[in-house]
This record gives sequence, structure tokens and C-alpha cells, in this order.
Amino acid sequence: MKKITFCILFSLIGLFAYAKPTGTYKIVVEGFDWGAGVNKLILQLSDTTSKVNSSEFQVFASRKSSLGTINDNQNQREIVTAYISDEQGNRVKTGKNITLVLAVGPQNPLSSPIQYFRGKGNVWVDYSMTVLHPKSQQIWDTPIGKIMPLVDQFDLTKKFTYNDKLTMSYATFSPKMAKEKAPLIIWLHGGGEGGTDPTIPLLGNKAANYATPKIQALFDGAYVLAPQCPGAWMHNTQGVGTQGRDNDIYNEGLMALIKDFVKSNPQIDPNRIYVGGCSNGGYMALKLILLYPDYFAAGYISALAYRSEYIADADLQKIKNVPIWFVHSKDDMTTIPDLTVVPVFNRLRNMGAKNVHFTYYDHVNDITNFYGGSGYQYNGHWSWVYLHENLPRTDLDGSAVRINGKPVSIMEWMAAQKRGK
Repeated sequence: MKKITFCILFSLIGLFAYAKPTGTYKIVVEGFDWGAGVNKLILQLSDTTSKVNSSEFQVFASRKSSLGTINDNQNQREIVTAYISDEQGNRVKTGKNITLVLAVGPQNPLSSPIQYFRGKGNVWVDYSMTVLHPKSQQIWDTPIGKIMPLVDQFDLTKKFTYNDKLTMSYATFSPKMAKEKAPLIIWLHGGGEGGTDPTIPLLGNKAANYATPKIQALFDGAYVLAPQCPGAWMHNTQGVGTQGRDNDIYNEGLMALIKDFVKSNPQIDPNRIYVGGCSNGGYMALKLILLYPDYFAAGYISALAYRSEYIADADLQKIKNVPIWFVHSKDDMTTIPDLTVVPVFNRLRNMGAKNVHFTYYDHVNDITNFYGGSGYQYNGHWSWVYLHENLPRTDLDGSAVRINGKPVSIMEWMAAQKRGK
């Protein structure tokens, strides 16, 4: 079917080539619960227009990478709707751009500009598109850039070097709300988002969501720091994941990065620094809390990869007064809860920890009931889907987590935490 589709495409391009010059386009990339997706395509026009009919367009996409073979690498994309826009994709009544809204979903790999390769993690691929308008015989096949609505609000240029041996890229967001002091939200990515391109952790786990107005409003504006590990946070000196058995090679340099960022931004409230992460990043978030129990105001951790058996009672005693909220799914076969979060949580509670909470889901479902469909289940490891959307509200026994008697979500709870309070 794909070969037939592209034979037709190439034949049409051959026919069109003699009629109209090719046009330019921009892609729009956003983070979704399952990862990144190209969900819009902005076409440049030679003349101003006020009308558009989505059924008159055909969109074809191709994904390639020098790192390996990609299945579902070329085919036709489904157009949901179309509208007149400016060059940034904003709706206008008349303009010289058309924005095509494209279907995306967890079962639509062709919509993703990022691909996971074993041993290399998630990387950007060569994502090219061809748009046909048979009625006018116009073709758009020349890319002129991409727009990433949330990610573009982050500073993606920073790097930090520690002891001349470790260099880490990191993304930062500065709050727009004017205030003397603002809290800091630190997000530590999972094992598949390592490397040197901080857009990967922001899109791969939807971590850019902490810059949304909805979450920012809960904190009255907050800085966001998303460091990127060159490999995986749990790696030991042999490059093997320790799960806490051995010391990792990154925690010292990461803490130096955090302290340097806080020092360089005096508007950060040192009493409201929050650290969280998923899987590998969940391990590292707990590791930092164990090493620096007096530094962080709270932790928020999903799919914890730290094995309980490797944490001494004496170390847990030191953090029993640190507010922590765990999020996990019972069917997580990657970071098995009975080996990680369940015993860690129970041990802390048995030690008298009062402000430690645990939201435990049966499965990780499509929270929209749209992209995957009603009842669609993601991999049980992906409990961060709930975390990034600020959905956890209950403790292990199913009761609501409360502050001053009022039920709260995980981000509302976190915003209320203050070191030494």
C-alpha cells in the first residue's frame, strides 16, 4: 500500500513540476502523552487568501535516520482540518499562510519526528513532507524550520561542565510573573532521553508542560530546570544501570549544576526547590534527596527505578521529614513496584513520615479518551502521563491528599511545600 501511495505521489509531482513552482512550509511539533508529534503544517502562499478547504490537500511524510532502519517511514498523513493563518500558525481572517492540522496518536508512528534506537535513545530523525494541491497543481516540499510552542519558551543553549570530565546540556524556563522570589521545579528525564539535545527530554516525557500557564499559575510563576544526562542517570563507571546497588557517576556533577543554576539566578527561592523525575530520573531525584536531605523542599517521583533493597534504613531515616509524592502503576514491568516504590513508601511511613504520599494506578490509560481511544492503555511504565497533567490527587488508601482540609492535586501540594516548614 505504501509503495503504491508513493508511486502515485511521485507521478503527481512529476506532472505538477511543469505547472507550478514548489513552495515552502514549517512544521509544528508538540509534546503529547506518548511523545512528540508533528501536528500542524504551515504552508506559505504567494498571494493573500481568505478561504481554504482541507479536502483539497494531500500530505505525505517521510522519516529517515542514519542511525538505523525506521518502520512506518513513509506514507500519507491524515488532515483533520485547515485554516488561514499567519506564519506562526495563528488564525487570521485573511493571510498568506495556510495551516493544516494533522492527525496524531500513540498508534501513529509516522506522526513522530523522534525515534527510539536501542543504545542511542530517542533522537530527531530526518522528517520531510510533501504537500499537494491538485486543484492548483501547487506543491510544497521545501522546509524552512519548525515551531515548538512550549519548548521554544525554554533557553536550550546552556551547558555545564564539571571537573572537566562531565558536560551536561540543560534547558531552562524563566517565569513571566513578576515576583521577588520564585520557586524552582527540576525535572530529571528517563533513560531514553539522554544525550546532548535538551529538546528530547522536554518532548519525550512532555516535561515542557511545567511551563504551561495552568501549572505556572499554581506556583505564581516558577523556574523550570531540565538537565540532560549524556547517558543514563543510573549508570555506574562501567556504563551499567545500578538501580542503587552501586554509586552512579552523575549525581555529584548534577548537584553542582543545580547549585550553579540557583546561584546564577538570585530570584530563585532557595526554600522552594523541588526535584522530580521518572524512571531513571526518579532514581536520581530520590538519590539527590538521600544525599542532600536539607536542600530540597519536596520531591515528585514517577516510575521510581531505585530498588528498595539498596537503601539503608539509616538513609531513609534522614529523609522521612522531606515531603515526597510517588506516582506509579501496578502493571509497570520495567520498574517493578514491589521492588521499588511500594517498599520504599511503606518503610518511610513505618518510620513516621507524615508528608509522604503515593498515588497507585491500576494502568496508564489515555487520559483524553481521544488519541488512543476510550479505554486505550499505554505501557504501564508511563505513569508520568498522569504526573505531567497534574492528575494525581489520592494516597495509597484511596483517600484525598489534603492541605488544611482541602483536597489538592500533586502540583497544588508541591506549591505549598517549603523547606523547614
